Amino acid sequence: MKGLKLLDGENWAEIFSTIKKNKLRTFLTGFSISWGIFMFCILLAAGNGLRNGMTSNFGSRSVNSVEYWGRRTSMPYKGFPKNRNIRLDDKDVRFLKTQVPEADEITPIISTNVSTTYLTYNADVWTVGVNPEYMRINGISILDNQGRFINGMDMKEYRKVMVINNMMKESLFKNEDPVGKRVIAGGLGYTIIGVFKEESWSRQPTAYIPFTTAQLLYNKGWGIGDISFTIKNLETKEENEQFEKDLRKKLSVLHYFDPEDNRAVGIWNMLQNYLEFMGIFNGISAFIWIIGIGTLIAGIIGVSNIMLITVRERTREIGIRKALGAKPSSILGSILLESIFITSVFGYVGMFLGVGLGELIASVLNSPSMEQASHIFKNPTIDVPVAIGAMVILIISGLVAGYFPAWKAVRISPVEAMRTE
Repeated sequence: MKGLKLLDGENWAEIFSTIKKNKLRTFLTGFSISWGIFMFCILLAAGNGLRNGMTSNFGSRSVNSVEYWGRRTSMPYKGFPKNRNIRLDDKDVRFLKTQVPEADEITPIISTNVSTTYLTYNADVWTVGVNPEYMRINGISILDNQGRFINGMDMKEYRKVMVINNMMKESLFKNEDPVGKRVIAGGLGYTIIGVFKEESWSRQPTAYIPFTTAQLLYNKGWGIGDISFTIKNLETKEENEQFEKDLRKKLSVLHYFDPEDNRAVGIWNMLQNYLEFMGIFNGISAFIWIIGIGTLIAGIIGVSNIMLITVRERTREIGIRKALGAKPSSILGSILLESIFITSVFGYVGMFLGVGLGELIASVLNSPSMEQASHIFKNPTIDVPVAIGAMVILIISGLVAGYFPAWKAVRISPVEAMRTE
């Protein structure tokens, strides 16, 4: 803009002189901007913290995974009494591969709690027999230079090998490297082949062993505890609801129970739960955005009103400057430059405090003592570009609000301007 000279020392001297003479006006303008940006950042950070905390409850497990297990029937069916145990076996795996086109990666599971010792250390370990596919289904990652997961040869040769979590490593091996070491679990020797990381609520020592080994040792070579598998080509809540109904109906034929008996087989559809959660949270997120934008608008209105008052207060000053020969563009540029300076400085303060508070809370929640709280509220931060964008909108809104009355003021005659009270 003509007359807006950023490097003009006289301009800046005049701006600082005006600010010094109008401390209250400057404070009110700056506070409106800082508060609006600060509250906007806090609200969005709180929304992000709630989202991150709740989504972390799904752990690293694939969100498109399904798990089912046998329970007891609650209805008689074709001569079979109620309260009959439904037991899964190898035919369930064949059933998923041949009759459920949505099923992708599949692993049967057998779980048991086994007392495990290494040298003089002892721990009760949750031992889970799985296939190699379980690694991808459950989002398991092997720690750097800490071995490997179960593979096809382990399954084929019924190897007594274990992949353990950090909790078990800390309980039994302390500072030793466990890979290659042997432990005694339930009276049998196992070789540790890897250490894994798995995000979950569980803080229990856990070990994965080949499913074939677990079935042979703990299930007499027959039966399955439950089955976990990923699903494909299902994206909506309605599709997942229909899939569950169809799956239960097919399982009722496989295991001879009433298709309406929802207690016979337990089904946990993580994608269904995830979609329901995201639907609820998207509503909460939209509500938070509405409140945040409302707060920002309140700040804009505050800044706009103060800019109007500022121009009105300076109408007499504008008349004197025009009488002394100042050009209208120079006067207008000086007023807007002052506004840009004040709103930028206080906007940055509000953004700094809002983002900084979010980072501070995030660092506190990431501490070990706050681990349980992090499953509800986690990493409440806001993207800096979003905060900067909000600050720029606030500054531009204030400038637009002040530009038109300022332009009107500089266009009136010096005599008329100086008569203004």
